[in-house]
Amino acid sequence: MSIIQRQIAWGAGMSLCILSVLTASFFTMFPIPGWRDLWETEILDIPFILFVPSVSLALGLTFGLLSGIYWRRQLFAVDTMLHQVEEGRQLDVQETGKELHSIAVRAEKIQQHMADQAKISQKLANEKAEDFENRMQEIVSQERNRLARELHDSVSQQLFAASMMMSAITETQQDPEERQAKQLKMVEEMIHQSQLEMRALLLHLRPAALKGKSLQEGIEELLVELLQKVAMEIEWKVEDFPLDKGVEDHLFRILQEAVSNTLRHSKSQNLEVLLIQRDDYAILRVADDGVGFDVEETRAGSYGLQNMYERAAEVGGSMKIISVRNKGTRLEVKVPIM
Repeated sequence: MSIIQRQIAWGAGMSLCILSVLTASFFTMFPIPGWRDLWETEILDIPFILFVPSVSLALGLTFGLLSGIYWRRQLFAVDTMLHQVEEGRQLDVQETGKELHSIAVRAEKIQQHMADQAKISQKLANEKAEDFENRMQEIVSQERNRLARELHDSVSQQLFAASMMMSAITETQQDPEERQAKQLKMVEEMIHQSQLEMRALLLHLRPAALKGKSLQEGIEELLVELLQKVAMEIEWKVEDFPLDKGVEDHLFRILQEAVSNTLRHSKSQNLEVLLIQRDDYAILRVADDGVGFDVEETRAGSYGLQNMYERAAEVGGSMKIISVRNKGTRLEVKVPIM
């Protein structure tokens, strides 16, 4: 039952209760000779006994309707303020009515507190990133590069050679049996998928960090390198604007994880990457046209997805993933710029 319906029912009930009390009090103080007089006495050609309850009920319904509309507007105003707080938009306390002024002031304080917390989170993430980079970058970078070089020189090259040989065998067979052709095709697809898995693994290993580059430079270098290695259309739009080191590091690692997941699972032909600044927010968006997945079901058991959500939260931001079966997946990270 909506608030308007409740107020109408409340108004009608109160009007009938008040009418009953007043009628009982009146007849107690001024008894009437008989009930027939109430039917014979008319107001506007309507018997008195019908006119008074009808008017009372109508007044109660009208009062309940107006009261319900008023309170619905007040609740809608509160909902609007909470939505503005959620979106991080500036509240206009002066525009609120007298009744909601105190609520608007408290909502503004909560919004300011959330902004302060986001600023502190970004500062801590920045300090954490710089400290981690100073202590671990050299060791991790050397080990990652060693692993990437060995994998590229051995496993990746062997997979590529096996893929070329399998394609050649499939093409040169004159009249292959159907079962044998299917088996060869399956082996070729398995090798192709293994190549994608290997490229995704190499993407995790190298580059390990931005290494003195800006986020924009790191994204473009990563995507240009990827474009040369995978049979996929990659488009990107990267705007140049300043960000704290900690925010850049977290956004870059989220992008690495997202692209890696696309290579390994999406089976997509197109990949789009967007980094823009809008309304004091840095927005990173990664979209593909792959097979899609169930976001809630996958998130519960995916360390990679959970790690991306945590990275976004560490810099005071939020992450949303929209995925539709056989339509593709879109990931969007939104971080306030302090």
